[in-house]
Amino acid sequence: MGGVLSPRLWAHLLLLRPLLRLVFGVNVRGREHLRELERFILVANHNSHMDALLLYSILPARRILTTYPVAARDYFARSRAVFTLMERLFDPIWVDRDHRPGEALEEMSRRLEAGGSVLIFPEGTRGEPGRMGEFKAGVGQLVARHPDVPVVPVFIRGPERSLPRQTSLPLPLWNHLIVGPPQRREGDALDVARSLREAIGDLERSESARRQRRRGQRSAALTVAALGIDGSGKSTLSRGLARSLSEEAPACLVGDALELYAQGSPRDMQPLLADKVRRWLGRQAKRAGSLAGYKVPKLSEMLLRDRLLGESERWYGPRWLVLDGSPLLNLTAWAVLYREECFDRGFCAQAMGVLSGRRELGRGDPILDHFPELRLLERLKLTRLRVPDAVLFLDVDPAVAVSRIDARGQPKQVHETEEKLGKLREAYLMVCEVAESEWGLPVRRLDGQQTIEAVAATALDFAKELEGAADGHPTP
Repeated sequence: MGGVLSPRLWAHLLLLRPLLRLVFGVNVRGREHLRELERFILVANHNSHMDALLLYSILPARRILTTYPVAARDYFARSRAVFTLMERLFDPIWVDRDHRPGEALEEMSRRLEAGGSVLIFPEGTRGEPGRMGEFKAGVGQLVARHPDVPVVPVFIRGPERSLPRQTSLPLPLWNHLIVGPPQRREGDALDVARSLREAIGDLERSESARRQRRRGQRSAALTVAALGIDGSGKSTLSRGLARSLSEEAPACLVGDALELYAQGSPRDMQPLLADKVRRWLGRQAKRAGSLAGYKVPKLSEMLLRDRLLGESERWYGPRWLVLDGSPLLNLTAWAVLYREECFDRGFCAQAMGVLSGRRELGRGDPILDHFPELRLLERLKLTRLRVPDAVLFLDVDPAVAVSRIDARGQPKQVHETEEKLGKLREAYLMVCEVAESEWGLPVRRLDGQQTIEAVAATALDFAKELEGAADGHPTP
């Protein structure tokens, strides 16, 4: 069905595109290269089933119904429902990889000759995360048959982490597409395939260089993480600290909410999609009825919270980042509720090393016997969590914390019991000890049963000491 009333067109414009942007986020450079083209061969690297959806999300609306992806029939035919959905949403060009694969090339030619465009992944299958495989000669044969049709290279980064192979659980992580200028290629099919792979590799390298330049030009914010069990008062402490620090320079609070302060007052903020998704995940975690149900949404929320540290620096340029909990340290400490039998100082040091990217996992690493999830996080390049510049630990007796939680009159989270909070308290103390003794991080333990004014004053003095050391002028 064609035309503006096509259900397929409206499914893309009103459902798929908004959903991708809401849940994952899509950043595009070079979209203008597609605007004036009547037909094209779109060539991209391939790591995830999300790749085609992302490419369709950047097409001009008038080209959605006349652009056809090349897909493996034998893979999608495993499920009648999935096969039917693919047919209705994309009208793909099916490749039978086991029988008559050459027929797909003929079908691509027919659709190009009819005025359509083709979307092709020349690797032929999803590769290893973040690694581009060799391009098959078929793309070179197609380009040679249609020398008048421009080829548009696209580099995709992100879906190998958002929806990796061998998992059906998507993670709400940002995706990036870099669209190169239209090109025309001539020569032997293999030479054309190699040259297109190199063109996409050039896009990847230019993007990496751009990101490195941006990082080098930016003055890093000082990061102070406030840790403590639920009911300790760390949220109140971190908000008050951000407000106090902002009297002299802008401060951003990254906690359950994302807040910006300047001159002691809150400021309007650029809305960030990652923050909206993160808050939704946080609400799902709070509603979980078991630790197993809590684990996945909280892990995803913490990964996005870590990402927001960089986004906050990029958009707001604060002098201070005040963290209501540190993704790196929290994820390490929370392991005590899932693998208490192996939780000790050595485990903390190893887990923190892996999660921060300071330690690589080796083949058969003993820590994987207890936490195989670390291998997946490493493969997805999610083991670069930020190490804070300093840590505040607001210490309070678990019984006192539970009484404070009860006084709120709100439903309790699954871990808000005296027993579980006691285990978390001991885990936080151990994590802080490792951070201080092995990594040299400044750590200050605060008495959570003091008045909030006394605790806040000590925290502010501690932050000022950190600033003085960073500027080369230690506070006496």
